[in-house]
Amino acid sequence: MSFIPLDQLRSSAKDFSLQPSAVSPSRRLPPWFKVEAKTGPDYLDIKQTMDRLQLHTICEEARCPNRWECWNARTATFLILGDICTRRCHYCSVETGRPLAIDHEEPKRVAEAVQALGLRHAVITSVNRDELEDGGAATFADTIRQTRQLSPDCTIEVLIPDFEGNAAALATVCAEKPEILNHNIETVKRLFPSLRPQGKYQRSLEVLALAKQLGMTTKSGLILGMGETLDEAREVLRDLRSVGCDIMTIGQYLQPTREHLPVARYYDPGEFAILKEEGSALGFTHVESGPLVRSSYHAEQQVP
Repeated sequence: MSFIPLDQLRSSAKDFSLQPSAVSPSRRLPPWFKVEAKTGPDYLDIKQTMDRLQLHTICEEARCPNRWECWNARTATFLILGDICTRRCHYCSVETGRPLAIDHEEPKRVAEAVQALGLRHAVITSVNRDELEDGGAATFADTIRQTRQLSPDCTIEVLIPDFEGNAAALATVCAEKPEILNHNIETVKRLFPSLRPQGKYQRSLEVLALAKQLGMTTKSGLILGMGETLDEAREVLRDLRSVGCDIMTIGQYLQPTREHLPVARYYDPGEFAILKEEGSALGFTHVESGPLVRSSYHAEQQVP
């Protein structure tokens, strides 16, 4: 199967959600942005299982360009607490609005999907649910518990929101002892107010610091190309290490639709390689850095 540049794909590609309209009209993607457009038995098994159990994945909702690779390797990231987010980050394609009521059967269905797919590592994330007192922490905890009951040998990574700084909510999740506790900082301190207006840079650092104090292996992610400088990105790496963050992912921002933030800059693979080296030198146990890297990319390889 041949490699196809992302900006040459057409909407007729039935299972691909990053359409050409996602590319800033004034920019074409650099040649290193290529994906292998293919389905296979593992891809189809994940797709059919998610549809059958009425589950969401961030792979689809966030229009991840790695979906073919990951699903063909039998990895996917479950999106719990619905598919409508209470926040509006200007780079994110997840729908913003008024979420539906909590589906209390969802944790059981996630556990059934993990078991049916025979996953060795499960990644579970959610939309923000700021209207809930605990931000959805109890649903995270229930999902971990039920997954462990059906698949005791499967390692679990949770990618959580900031719970608006609710320490009790974070403790609820950490009490279930996921192997990795991920909270993405996403961007640099200067850009937080404009790109993540309902988030706070320092609060995200505090979430990771408290998770570390609660015994978690912690992880975070940074998106480049939204207007930051390399020195600002390096500052984020230093700040994350200062709170004991263990694992880091660094990837390139791709504009999901014309209504979202345009790409300010495409970093070349060499720059990602330099940041990987610098992150490792700072003490991160694992740094995944590259243009197509996303939070869950090669996640199973990062389990301590």
